Amino acid sequence: MSFEVQDLPDLIRIIILLGFRKPYITEKKVLKKRIFKICSHHLCIDSNDIDKTLIEMNSEGLIFLRDEKIELTKLGTKISKEWRNFLIKREPILEVIAGLTDGSITGLVVILSAFIGRLAFETAIFAAFLTLVVVAITNFSSFFLGGVTEDLSEIITLQNLLHFSLSDHPDKKERDKSLKLLEELLTLLKEKVRYNNIISAIVCGITTFATGALPIMIFLLLPLPINVILSLSIVCAIIGIFLVKYRSKQSKVNWKITLFETLIIILIAVIASLILGQF
Repeated sequence: MSFEVQDLPDLIRIIILLGFRKPYITEKKVLKKRIFKICSHHLCIDSNDIDKTLIEMNSEGLIFLRDEKIELTKLGTKISKEWRNFLIKREPILEVIAGLTDGSITGLVVILSAFIGRLAFETAIFAAFLTLVVVAITNFSSFFLGGVTEDLSEIITLQNLLHFSLSDHPDKKERDKSLKLLEELLTLLKEKVRYNNIISAIVCGITTFATGALPIMIFLLLPLPINVILSLSIVCAIIGIFLVKYRSKQSKVNWKITLFETLIIILIAVIASLILGQF
């Protein structure tokens, strides 16, 4: 089984895998309609091209062909998810990590600043709300604008590589069909990427605000020393359980290394923020 995109069936295979949703089963006519829709008004491919690819995928163990029903195998499901994550950016890993990190740092800085400076309730809540909103909006805009630019740049690179690979095919008819289908597919991917970037940016902004707001509100609403102990415990729990565990799981790095890196980064950021706050 090869996933080198060198001809039309390879390209159709990717489109088929991208099109599945839970419960990873569909009818053949629905699948063909979806693929023809990608072709828009161009005759990129015909029904025989799809049938040929489905037979190949069945022999490779990616799908089960049952009369007019098509179901992904366990291997097909795994590869389908990987293609979706790679091409459509369905896993907002960086966005969640950034939200947890920035929210934790913001919450910790506000709590320590309010405790050390003995700020009044009204002043502390105004500073906390303003700080969290600014950080959340900054994260939203940074991940949206930066994410769109980066992802569209990756799609252009992918387009150039696939175009180069498909243009080597000796059969002119199949080559032209492949290139036309590639053009339509990448147009669709650009739309999906823009949409997913908006969702990812929203996730980052909300995660940042919520992560910082929870310990800050507990610190402001409860009496001393319970507020300090409980709010700092929540920050530690967010850093230790959610941030470190999530990051180590997604990056496949040992949690001890991830914990050490995270603590160093947060410690430096908090100390720098407190020092700058004295000026």
